[in-house]
Parts: sequence; C-alpha cells; structure tokens
Amino acid sequence: MRQPPGRFAAVRSLIARRYDVVRAIDDVSFAVDEGEAVAYVGPNGAGKSTTIKILTGILVPTGGVVKVAGIIPWRSRTRNALQVGVVLGQRTQLWWDLPLYESFQLMATLYRVPPQRYRLNLERLSALLDLDEFIGTPVRQLSLGQRMRGELTAALIHEPSILYLDEPTIGLDLFAKEKVRTFIEELNRDNGTTILLTTHDLSDVERLCKRIIIIDGGHLLFDGPIVELKARYAPWRLLGLQIAQHQSASGSDFAISGGELSGRSDGKLWWRFDPSRVSVADLVAQVTSRFAVEDIALVEPNLEMVIKAIYEDRRR
Repeated sequence: MRQPPGRFAAVRSLIARRYDVVRAIDDVSFAVDEGEAVAYVGPNGAGKSTTIKILTGILVPTGGVVKVAGIIPWRSRTRNALQVGVVLGQRTQLWWDLPLYESFQLMATLYRVPPQRYRLNLERLSALLDLDEFIGTPVRQLSLGQRMRGELTAALIHEPSILYLDEPTIGLDLFAKEKVRTFIEELNRDNGTTILLTTHDLSDVERLCKRIIIIDGGHLLFDGPIVELKARYAPWRLLGLQIAQHQSASGSDFAISGGELSGRSDGKLWWRFDPSRVSVADLVAQVTSRFAVEDIALVEPNLEMVIKAIYEDRRR
C-alpha cells in the first residue's frame, strides 16, 4: 500500500539532531625540558590520552600550537615517530603470534634501524630488562610483566629521545613493577631520555618524577614540583601514638595545643597538625605527659591523599 505523499517528510521533520560540543582539552599549556621526567595525571576522561595522541600525531587538535622537539606531530608524522617511543599499558605494539624477538626485528625495520645498531640496542635492553629467558616465546604466551618488558624494548629499539608512558605498570605484580620502575628511572637518569608519564598509580609518580601536571575535565589544575604541590594543598602532618592498653582517657584529655584529633582506634590516636605552626617535639611532649606511650608514628600525606583532596574540593 502506497504511503500518502509527504508522510515520511512530515515525520522526519519532527526529528532534529542535537550536538553537544565537548572540549577534551581546553587551554592546557605546558612545556617539558629535554631530559625531564614529568607526570601527567588526572581522573578518567580528564584528557590525558587525548594529549598523548596529539603529541604522537595520531589526533589533530582543533586549535592551539603543539611542537615536539621542534616538529608539529601531525604534519610530520614520520619524523616525529622516529624521535618518540610510546608504551600504552592496555594496548600492544607486539605481534601476538610471533616470538618476541621477531616483533623487535619488525620494529627495527619500521624505524629504519641499521642492523649493527639494532643488535647493540637489543643486547643492552635485553640485559637491562632480563629478556633472555623469554625472548623466543610467542607474545601470546608471555605473562603481563614479561609482555610489558617487551613493550618497553619495542618502544626503545630505535633509541628515541622522548618516551610516552601510559599506565606502564597497570596490572603488574610487585616484582614486575619494581623491574619496570627501575628501568625507567635508569633510562631517564643515565640516557637523559625525556619521559611523560600518565598513570593512576601514584607510587609510579612519586618514584619516577619530580614534577607533576594535573588536569581535570580538560583543564589544567596544577603544574609544578611535587614538593610544592604537597606544601600548597596538604601542609599538614599526622602524629600517631599507641597508648598503653590499660590506660583510659576522656575526650577532654585528647585536646592538645596545635593539634586536632583526627582518629582514634584500638588505642591508637592520630592528631593532625601544621608543622609550620607547631613542632613535633612540642606535640609529643604534650601527649607523653598525659599518656603511657608504646609507639610513635609521624606520617606525611602521600600524593594520593593530596590529589584526592584537590579533586574533592573541585567537585564541591
């Protein structure tokens, strides 16, 4: 049965497309010096991966200026690729069914690495990352830690001066994490390789970087030394005391000058204080004059606590 003329057009006119423009990165500006190791952190959706894709030339930004060692990445993708290495913790650049060393050979061919230079680089990286025991194993049979060491080797086989690391220790056990962290640390220190690290594991950041860039919702929140970040956003410390089990106390006994009781559990008491206003010695003297103390602990806020506080303040 034929539709009356104009029926479909009339229905279609009732439907209108709507678009919401979302800026993945908005007015984010920073520079990284040669040989620097910088952490680039933020929650999911903050714009970290978008930044890395722009720096590698995968994405073309709608505005702004981006240069990597003097090169505009998306205009000179081949030249840019020859000077950078990329490790994406949740993606692989290795060939799944080939032995690991054949992936390295293919990478060397793609990056035009001369045979003698390739052999020297592979020997050096293999020794640093302990590849010998599994270099002939197909990639699909490797453990996650072994594969990540292979990913690092593949990214560095052409000796790039810049290395982008996106979640390089995600899912690794403690031994594998330590191996990867030590290697990255030595690479930056001994070779002067510039490193931009994006990760949710802030232990990686504290171990490998002195400077941190924080973004959220595509906006820059902080760019500077980690020590400055802590001093600005978390100037407090925690003093913890374990009092004798036989001793009891009322709420008024916990009031001390310069400290605020922040926690109490199983005989353990925690006071929060600003070390620029009161000394640890003064706090300890006040507390030990009232309680029989069995143990003392002084805790500085770690990076995770600081950044969590920043995000919570931003949400509020």
